[in-house]
Amino acid sequence: MLLEVSGLTKFFGGVGAVWDFDLHVNEGEIAGLIGPNGAGKTTLFNLISGYVRPNKGRIMFDGNDITGKKPHSIAKIGLGRTFQLTPLLSEFTVLQNVVASFYLHPRLSLWAAYFNTGTYRRNERYILDQSIEILHLVGLEKVRDEFAKNLPQGYQKMLCMARALAIKPKLLLLDEPAGGMNPDEIDFTMATIKKIRQQGITILLVEHNMQVLDICESVRVMNFGKKIAEGSVEEVRQNKEVIKAYFGSEHVA
Repeated sequence: MLLEVSGLTKFFGGVGAVWDFDLHVNEGEIAGLIGPNGAGKTTLFNLISGYVRPNKGRIMFDGNDITGKKPHSIAKIGLGRTFQLTPLLSEFTVLQNVVASFYLHPRLSLWAAYFNTGTYRRNERYILDQSIEILHLVGLEKVRDEFAKNLPQGYQKMLCMARALAIKPKLLLLDEPAGGMNPDEIDFTMATIKKIRQQGITILLVEHNMQVLDICESVRVMNFGKKIAEGSVEEVRQNKEVIKAYFGSEHVA
């Protein structure tokens, strides 16, 4: 088991955003997390990735207890994520955005950079080659020299994914990777997520688009901060509690 969340709880000013939540993700799978707006999905991602500290519970990742650790410490051991909004370096090119995201990898000394040593040049070449490879993976190689601020929404989402891949994650948390995309972009995103999994990366994604969830082996459903269902996509679609959460009790057969 790559990720195990046990009894995770978070309050904001007395309001419970996540309640006694359990979650496990097996290595190599694509897992989904869904729920109505305000269900607590992004808060759960923030807890797992260290942006918010829990009031209670434990988070185990790859054999490490990461509960309450800082985001950079969690990222360093291989947990990457994207965000609903796209926090890009808007004045940087697509390629520069990915290159800049290699900050967690070993850096050379100022002395090595100043004197442009052979080791420094090899390190810079490695980062550039890896960045170009990531852009090929997510389909952005043709716009590598375009400024990030000029990209359409779908491309910006893919660039966020590329930046998260730069930390070489074992687990990638994707927060609404297909949000705001047209049908062709959604199909491309689904294909890209499958390719990322083929690279040996486990994926946990939040998504409202049920088409994207079709690539998931398992799905968890949140409502009011609690897990109300878990199973395959088809099992979740037919679950009465899930139908009630999304559409109201009058739609439950």
